[in-house]
Amino acid sequence: MRRDEIPTPALLLDLDRFERNLARMAQHVRATGKALRPHAKTHRCPDIAKLQVAAGALGVACAKLGEAEVMARAGVRGLLITTEVVPAASIRRLTRLVGEAPDTMVVVDHADNVRALARAAAEDGVRLDMLVDVHVGGRRTGVEPGEPALALGRLVSEQRALRLRGLQGYAGHCAHVMGWAARRTASHAAMTPLMETRARFEAAGLPVEVVAGGSTGTYDIDSELAGLTELQSGSYCVMDLEYRRIGGREREALTDFEMALTVVATVVSVAVDRAMVDAGLKAFSTDKPFPPEAVERPGVEYGFAGDEHGRLTLTDPSRRPELGERIEFFPPHCDPTFNLYDRVWVLRGAKVEAVWEIAARGRSD
Repeated sequence: MRRDEIPTPALLLDLDRFERNLARMAQHVRATGKALRPHAKTHRCPDIAKLQVAAGALGVACAKLGEAEVMARAGVRGLLITTEVVPAASIRRLTRLVGEAPDTMVVVDHADNVRALARAAAEDGVRLDMLVDVHVGGRRTGVEPGEPALALGRLVSEQRALRLRGLQGYAGHCAHVMGWAARRTASHAAMTPLMETRARFEAAGLPVEVVAGGSTGTYDIDSELAGLTELQSGSYCVMDLEYRRIGGREREALTDFEMALTVVATVVSVAVDRAMVDAGLKAFSTDKPFPPEAVERPGVEYGFAGDEHGRLTLTDPSRRPELGERIEFFPPHCDPTFNLYDRVWVLRGAKVEAVWEIAARGRSD
């Protein structure tokens, strides 16, 4: 099958670019002495996760239990669930998952959750590996650093059915700070309390074999931290417009990793001053203040025009789109764009090499 035979709208992955991205990140973590457990919330695709592991990753991080269940069923191991598992029914699902994939780790930030997890694990005859989730800004999850985190770590270590492995601190609010120098300042300020908490754990004799954090935007910043053991960067494997815009160490755009993900659409209507494509709100993420961008197709600007349509405004009348023309676009945000599709078409040049199922799409439970 060829690129031009794929029904539109469709999610496409450039395999050459994708493979180079995996290789570049693998080389980076080797050079900096870190490990990599990339976030599968980016792609929710077991085939991509397996290739990341084959390239040297320890496993993958999963935002939700449902994602981890899909990855485990596909044979992916080394899972870290980065969001607290709290509902009683979900805790039972977690213990079943750990029975199948014993090296799965989960995070905690509250004493009541620690006790509930310990009870369920003891009753179901499994042992849960735990990271204390430390709040490093952004007003999301995490126990406060320092003494509160240390107290929670001690509580985890006292539970026979739990095993403390270390710490997590994800400064997601720093990932998209514009400009590399400003982002470095913001991320180091956010991560300093995590490093101080690690020192407290070590002084108290608590395990810190795993200290996880980092994003694609801070992959070459957080790896400077001696106390961080592994990166959770996820979007690096495919990239998106938002990450490209934030700036790299040496360039105005972040070009360390290549734009490997696109959405292809077909021009289904043409008029004097515009054209319409068959990819709208259901084809791209809509959480960013900027629209998709046409790939190597000057003369048009994309605008959302409803659930099924995008409006192309003509910026160059000499490059008027033709009816039936196929145009590829870079998505604003890769994670929620992946979650809109059942499959991704994997291309080597113009040839379709594979079609991978986005098996964990919608698994936000």
